[in-house]
Amino acid sequence: MPLSDPTERLGLSIPYDWWPAAPILKEIEAAGFSFVQVPAPPSSVLEHPRDAHQHASALSDALGTAGLRPVLHGPGSVRAGTRHGDQALEGLVSYAAEVGASHVVYHAANLPDEPASEDGRLAETRSLAALSGRAERLGVIIALENLAPVYPAPDALSFTPMILRTMVKRISSPAVGLCLDVGHANIVAGLRHADPFELIEPALDRTVLFHLHDNLGGRQGDSEAPELDPLRLDLHLAPGRGTVPWQRLAPLLARKGGAPLLLEVHPPRPSAGRLFQAAVAAVAPPPVPAAV
Repeated sequence: MPLSDPTERLGLSIPYDWWPAAPILKEIEAAGFSFVQVPAPPSSVLEHPRDAHQHASALSDALGTAGLRPVLHGPGSVRAGTRHGDQALEGLVSYAAEVGASHVVYHAANLPDEPASEDGRLAETRSLAALSGRAERLGVIIALENLAPVYPAPDALSFTPMILRTMVKRISSPAVGLCLDVGHANIVAGLRHADPFELIEPALDRTVLFHLHDNLGGRQGDSEAPELDPLRLDLHLAPGRGTVPWQRLAPLLARKGGAPLLLEVHPPRPSAGRLFQAAVAAVAPPPVPAAV
């Protein structure tokens, strides 16, 4: 059943290279989160069913210590349309089903924005379409995530949510949708001197999952935040610490009633309780003024 209250759809990510041990999961649950995003093992594990099963079994035991609903984030280096990439993605979907994850996040179209990338994107789309049938049978949704440069860099196809939406529409499967990363959209909009609303709203109809985090947009050096890397764009800060226009975007997030809202805040980060409070403030739509 879709969750109409945005605060009931909130989740928190486990940082990369952290194991989701019981104390971490229980802290996240006690803070008020309903979902947890867990990083998948590397492709070298996912490509081998015996290793993947052993790892998934241990993760299932860990997840059983709390009542959180899991989402799985696939390895960023895996790309469909190649032999090893297709094997890893097939293993990822099976792994997700084994641990009870509703969604797997996948970095699609992570290719240079140039004509020479078109063959790779078509091969990737065909592979995802072929995998979608298995994902449907297992009850797992593959969510294609829009990306952004970590540091200033040339454009990639994945920076534009509408390119991913085109892939999803072409595949035309209920098991494939968009993971709309709000923080990444804020960076790309800043670099293009655009409005993140204009990147997010047109792709909303195919969105099945959101990533939430903050940053300083497309800044080129910043002397007002000496504690931060002066050139890094993809900062993954807590909501409210950057320039994401949360009040303007909150109604868009509320519109997708069944899509989990997952915080991706990198260490060092506040406690789970403080992150939940920041998330609630970000996703709650602004009050409608009373009629005079």
